[in-house]
Amino acid sequence: MYTSEGKLLAANSVDWASFMPDKLVPALGETLYMVSFTMLIAGFLGLVVGLLLYTTRQGNILANRFVNIVLNVVVNIVRPIPFIILLAALGPLTSMVVGTRLGANAAIFAMVFGATFAIARIVEQNMVSIDPGVIEAARAMGASKMRILFTVMIPEALGPLILGYTFLVIGVVDMSAMAGYIGGGGLGKVALVDGYQRFNEIITWSVVAVIIILVQLIQLVGNMLARKVMRR
Repeated sequence: MYTSEGKLLAANSVDWASFMPDKLVPALGETLYMVSFTMLIAGFLGLVVGLLLYTTRQGNILANRFVNIVLNVVVNIVRPIPFIILLAALGPLTSMVVGTRLGANAAIFAMVFGATFAIARIVEQNMVSIDPGVIEAARAMGASKMRILFTVMIPEALGPLILGYTFLVIGVVDMSAMAGYIGGGGLGKVALVDGYQRFNEIITWSVVAVIIILVQLIQLVGNMLARKVMRR
């Protein structure tokens, strides 16, 4: 006869010899895969959209009121949507593009969609901090618009941009955990399926510990890179 305490102890028992190589390590690999590819694609797309948001402002080098308004409207529509809702809403589109709503690749598609617009706004906000005098000086010297963009604007905002991207990488790690709800794999799936749904708190908190360590490492690297750039 089992007591409730005995059932709880049994539920929270973990065979670490099999759990680590069979579940936790592969899940960490899936999370890194999803985060890396999401940041590679969304990082580039978000940078392009963010630069357009900034440079198409009135009085800037590519000033275009129509383009700026359209981009702002799109970003303001997509960015506030909670990611778990965005996952569900993008389901039909994900099926059309990826061929399935389940798995890491389906999760990456939704993560790229959500992260791109968040990155765009971060890029724009960091570019706004550039001293307008630096840009005017480059214009006075006859520099072309693209030269000003790539040799003045981006280098001037590089340190804050690195910190902004670091913040977004951590946000994408959070997205990858939520992707476990749609069978996206990774640490989120292990925490939900093997931990939460089976009432195994040890597994849940083990995943939490791994995510905390991962986030700390990302923040450490981002801070180091930003300090190195800003000292130049």
